[in-house]
Amino acid sequence: MENFKSGFVTLIGRTNVGKSTLINLLVGEKVAAIANKVQTTRTAIRGIVNRPNSQIIFIDTPGIHKPKTKLNETMIDTSFTSLKDADIVLFLIEATSDEIGRGDARILEKIKEERAKTILIINKIDLVKKESLLKLIELYSKEYDFTAVIPICANNSKYREVVLDEIEKNLKEGPAYYDKEEYTDQTMRQLAEETIREKALKVLQDEVPHGIYVEVEKMKERKNKKGENIYDIEATIYCLRNSHKGIIIGKNGEMLKKIGRMARIDMEENFGVKVNLKTWVKVKEDWQENANIVNKFKLQ
Repeated sequence: MENFKSGFVTLIGRTNVGKSTLINLLVGEKVAAIANKVQTTRTAIRGIVNRPNSQIIFIDTPGIHKPKTKLNETMIDTSFTSLKDADIVLFLIEATSDEIGRGDARILEKIKEERAKTILIINKIDLVKKESLLKLIELYSKEYDFTAVIPICANNSKYREVVLDEIEKNLKEGPAYYDKEEYTDQTMRQLAEETIREKALKVLQDEVPHGIYVEVEKMKERKNKKGENIYDIEATIYCLRNSHKGIIIGKNGEMLKKIGRMARIDMEENFGVKVNLKTWVKVKEDWQENANIVNKFKLQ
């Protein structure tokens, strides 16, 4: 039998390049919130892939963007800090680029500083012609000696094994850091918060910006009258101003009910138990500058 390999793989890229979609594809479970918005991922989320001869621990980082608040600064620090300890870096870019933009150039500089073993992943190849893809590969290959270059579509499962095989090939021998049954080191409470926030981002569209965060106040398991396990979850969605609160709640509470219903269905699927979810909305105007809250988003 081959010797067992293991390692930490950091996924980095600009906002909206498809990092969360890719990590969910690779892990095969829903560990990262997916919404087509800037700053969907705020913390470094670990997803775990157990293969016959390896264990790969993925760290999905917040997208690189221009910081405007303490929260933004913390998110970018988290992304760059995670490069230092990575065994392999997956640098995700979009196939639709025809030059190295400011955000990607900044990431490249950090990769060069760390001399990181990096696989360049070019996402959304279905949107471009082969000639422009080859030009893009040439452009980036002049900038850094990448371990491999893999063009993909992050929402197409046929690329999953291609990426995982390349990662495994480049890992060193090592132990399994997590139990074989685990696929994330996030707690159920964190997963519940992520799920509610993702649903809110999806249905609110551009009406409410990313000025929301979710806190699960209560999470308790009990048996219902039929003897089935059920989780009672109570969560608060915090927003920045009163006008946002009205939008999140919606007419006759319909928007909040919709968010809750979608989140509950997802959680029941992920947790494998029934969920009784109650949600509230509160205004906390300065939360993005509040160190106690922002510190939750630091790399642990």
